[in-house]
Amino acid sequence: MAPQITAKPLKTARLQGISANQIQQHYELYKRYVDTTNRIRTALNDADRENANPNYSPYRALKVEESYSWDAVKLHELYFWNLGGNGGAATGRIRNLINRDFGSFNDWKTDFTAAGKSARGWVVLAYDCDDKTLHNYLQDAHNLGVIWRAIPLLVLDVYEHAYFIDFGIDRAKYLDAFFANIDWEEINRRLGATPACPPPTTPLDEPPRPAVPASPSVTIYNKK
Repeated sequence: MAPQITAKPLKTARLQGISANQIQQHYELYKRYVDTTNRIRTALNDADRENANPNYSPYRALKVEESYSWDAVKLHELYFWNLGGNGGAATGRIRNLINRDFGSFNDWKTDFTAAGKSARGWVVLAYDCDDKTLHNYLQDAHNLGVIWRAIPLLVLDVYEHAYFIDFGIDRAKYLDAFFANIDWEEINRRLGATPACPPPTTPLDEPPRPAVPASPSVTIYNKK
């Protein structure tokens, strides 16, 4: 049986250009996802597994919504905790990797911003454990667009609830405010907390490297 989870306390509501009311309302929504995840986990204990099927069954419905709610919890926690910094250009190890994989911080920011304008749910700067490269991944829902074996480092919420109180439909201004509040120390902490998939250290003067195809994580049997 999966354990019940508890909402984490909000890191800070004092941000540059994003009101405390906007953050607090957003945080209350996050707590609802925590409650929903717990209700789903409880319901799964007694769900009918005998009649499970891909068309419709209570078990299938619970498992689909489990991924939606649990991903929502995880993504919101990452989002809230990568805010509260001074923004600006990336620093430390993450800056080195950004320069290596995107060419420059400005090139990375241009791509991340484009993803932020395009996504319907989330943008995630992640380190992919298979091709060993940073990527800006786009998600149109909490459980849609998730890339396995990738370590989330910087998470941006672009659902309207993340900015409508302060910015209305002006997502571009919200993105500016988001960049002004990134906590790069937190991003570097996440980068260093990946023992199963440690990104390499890179010197500041290492030039961008060409893209390489990912190594398969599953051995495919080819019939001879």
